[in-house]
Amino acid sequence: MYHPNFKDTIAVSPYIFTIGVAGDSGSGKTTFTQGIRSIFGEDLVSTITLDDYHSLDREGRREQGLTALNPKANRIEQLERDLILLKRGVPVEKPSYNHATGTFNPPAIFSPKKILILEGLHTLFTPTLRKYLDFTLFVDPAKQVKYDWKIHRDVDQRGYSRDAVLQEIAEREPEYERYISPQKEYADAVIGIDYSRYGQTLGIERNVYKVILSQSRMKQSIENIDLSLDLYSILSLSERNFSLEFVTSRQGDQKMGGLIIDGELSEHVVKKLEHSIEEQTRVHPISIFKHRNYVTAGDLVQLILCWRIIHRRIFMETAGTADHNNYRIQKDHNL
Repeated sequence: MYHPNFKDTIAVSPYIFTIGVAGDSGSGKTTFTQGIRSIFGEDLVSTITLDDYHSLDREGRREQGLTALNPKANRIEQLERDLILLKRGVPVEKPSYNHATGTFNPPAIFSPKKILILEGLHTLFTPTLRKYLDFTLFVDPAKQVKYDWKIHRDVDQRGYSRDAVLQEIAEREPEYERYISPQKEYADAVIGIDYSRYGQTLGIERNVYKVILSQSRMKQSIENIDLSLDLYSILSLSERNFSLEFVTSRQGDQKMGGLIIDGELSEHVVKKLEHSIEEQTRVHPISIFKHRNYVTAGDLVQLILCWRIIHRRIFMETAGTADHNNYRIQKDHNL
């Protein structure tokens, strides 16, 4: 019996599926949604970086003694309005921030695709933003990891001096704790990242870290959808250190299950997971990690998140939620 590729279903659906990713600057937010971009492609996925919604340029923030983490330095109300329109499929005139110059480029028309990813500091900051996001994620690396990444990115890629980055890190920390970190309570999944127990240098050499994926319990389920690891591949085909652990935790009032993954896995494990997702979701081809003998804990978490996001989107389609939400969004806009 023929089953259509779910990509084709998404392509013809009027529904704009929104994914919100929050976290500090340089925390790796883009990395963990890269799998969705790889699977569905640029024809179906568009991304907004919330840095474009800064209300002050670099000099303006300096003059007012604000960092980009302070809501006062951002056009959050405009972001809310734009998100409501984008959810309805309506293009918006989006601002554009230039990190190289610290100033703004001219705004440009932005049209949403069928999957819209929002990434930034304040993605989950307000009830309105959270209301119009279908799946939410918070990326939360350990402080030392985050600082090392930020120094590398801002010095090597954005042209800042090392001293300027270190000064900004010190200035930003209180506002991170006040404005950014609390958003974890509203995320469907929280990703923690720390240096590997097998050696800190592995992070630099092969991007190997210990990754903790904490998830809230799924509120919906689809028959015959599951995700399983092949123990034979793990135990028999891997020649590098790897560990897997499950713990329970709480994020505010929300109980979450945490999967702790460290080290590297044989490509056979991931290939079987990708094939399993293809079989169960009819989304194909899924081949994110090509031509690699080993994948990292972060790679595996990226794939698990893809599975869960696809699961959420399929449930909305099969349950008729998309049509209902389109009606609700239109109604809310008219109020």
